[in-house]
Amino acid sequence: MNRGHIGVLPRAPRLEEDSYLEFMESVRNFNIRTLFPKIVPRTFEPQGEQSTEIRSWKRLMRSQQQQTWQKIQDGYAAERARYEAELDAAERARPNRLHYDPNFVVPRYATLDIHLQPGGYVGDSLAGYVFHHGTKVFYQGDNDQDELHRQVVDMVAAPADGRVVRVIDFGCSIGQCTTALKQRFPQAEVTGLDVGLPLLRYAHKRAVDLDVDVHFRHGLAEDTGLPSESFDVVLCYILFHEVPERLFPVILAEARRLLRPGGTLTVVDAPNDSNLPAPNRMWLKFDALHNCEPYSPAFVASDFRKLIEDAGLRITHVGPTPTFLHLTTAVKDVAGG
Repeated sequence: MNRGHIGVLPRAPRLEEDSYLEFMESVRNFNIRTLFPKIVPRTFEPQGEQSTEIRSWKRLMRSQQQQTWQKIQDGYAAERARYEAELDAAERARPNRLHYDPNFVVPRYATLDIHLQPGGYVGDSLAGYVFHHGTKVFYQGDNDQDELHRQVVDMVAAPADGRVVRVIDFGCSIGQCTTALKQRFPQAEVTGLDVGLPLLRYAHKRAVDLDVDVHFRHGLAEDTGLPSESFDVVLCYILFHEVPERLFPVILAEARRLLRPGGTLTVVDAPNDSNLPAPNRMWLKFDALHNCEPYSPAFVASDFRKLIEDAGLRITHVGPTPTFLHLTTAVKDVAGG
């Protein structure tokens, strides 16, 4: 039985899963909005991370993540055939909008259970369904209607000449920014690129359901195989902190190669700051050690502005966003400009 949607958010397979996720969302909100401010003073103490309060906070954060993923994954797996048939039907409905090579080999760095999602983004055919509901909880109910993704897309830098014909969304996951980009630039051809085919298949189905005409491509941000100077806008939303440090300059070089002169790059990701306060450093360490975010510390510690400039792009803006994330925009200058 298809239980329908609440706006753009599909309901879970059963009311039981919906109720469970609402409970886990309240647990996460309590842990972040109520408990975390109370433990902040402990992070400044010499043995603060060993305090009962901080250890309890970490345990609750990890358990909430694990139990959320497992519940929603079990719910979808119980009706796997039906949901896989939905994905197949979407491909038949718009056969020229999802592009993938069955022989594509996923690099080992992308096979981790990021954020503890079982099977990660590549190991379960229904990972896109699971990711959507799991991140509903992760975003604490603040993104049920793609509000945060639309906010990100509103911050995307358009070229100074106003020409936006082709747009690419690196690391698009289930395509929430991709569809929002098409709604912002309706005349443009918009493509979402991701290493996780299960996420892309769901992204494609989701775009079909929303009647938003976008493309999705299975591939690597560090080696897209797409033509040089063929895009006006490149967006990277929370991509860099989920790839190894060695790929930072490679992805930036690929973005520059894809951009036409005057084209823009927008990066929204964790802040880069070697002087992060103790509470932020504690949370970052927790994510790296216990929440399967092993690449995040290197990104936060990197001189990302220099990496962008070394790639041959000129930074046009650096600053905070309304969330904890950071915004960086850059342009590929016209020769002689």
